[in-house]
Amino acid sequence: MAQEKRLSTKPVTPEGAETEDPEEIKETPLEGLASICSVLVVGLFLMAFAFQNFEIPSASMEKTLLIGDHLMVDRVTLAPATKWAPFVHYRPVQRGDIIVFYKPNPEAPDLILVKRAIGLPGDKIHLEHGIVYINGVAQNESYAIMPDDGNPVHAYNAYRDEFPHLPPGPYDELTEEWRVDLPTHIVDGDLVVPPGKVFAMGDNRTESLDGRFWGFVPQENIVGRPMFVYWSFKTPEDQESKTSLSDRASFMLHVIVHIFDGTRWKRTFHVVR
Repeated sequence: MAQEKRLSTKPVTPEGAETEDPEEIKETPLEGLASICSVLVVGLFLMAFAFQNFEIPSASMEKTLLIGDHLMVDRVTLAPATKWAPFVHYRPVQRGDIIVFYKPNPEAPDLILVKRAIGLPGDKIHLEHGIVYINGVAQNESYAIMPDDGNPVHAYNAYRDEFPHLPPGPYDELTEEWRVDLPTHIVDGDLVVPPGKVFAMGDNRTESLDGRFWGFVPQENIVGRPMFVYWSFKTPEDQESKTSLSDRASFMLHVIVHIFDGTRWKRTFHVVR
């Protein structure tokens, strides 16, 4: 029996000579490097101009954001509109937005905070036993931690919880700039938000050093808004104050050892609202 002849799958020239299969053409090192560089350029652009990661270091936004939450921040939506990118959706800050911003008059350069936008330009704001009133209407804020919830740390504080009805006491942690500027923005017992500014507070009203203690957020200070938690790790409350090299190395080792049991897996890709 004659053996079956296997047919070649490679293209054949008119003279009958086989040519090299295009799929077998290998990428040169230079072409590979160019591909990698293209990916890096796109990635760096997105991280520099469109998105940014941010870690929550304190309890000022609990229960909404926890210490150790790592956020992906949208840097585009709340940015000033540009003519060169008309396809990008821009919008102004709205009440209730969680915003990431540079702290005004910071004690450290480029100090970035995350709070909730409570008041917009022209809004009249005051608190009564921790409840926020905007233009005379009490706000229903189910996300906020209020005073006198049974936790001794959350005990009633007159200046903080009746803001701005009462003057600050000697132990209230106001910045000197705000201590002087605050009275100029009070009209009939309400704090009036000036043009170009936003009044922001933390959701944990009892532990948040926010606009009540340092004033308004200039709109040009706003970096963006958190979109989702991409990773959350159980972190001690005092970790933010541990800045020495040995403390940082120790916590890094702790993260490596407890990466699985210390990660809050249920918060992965948790949408921030």
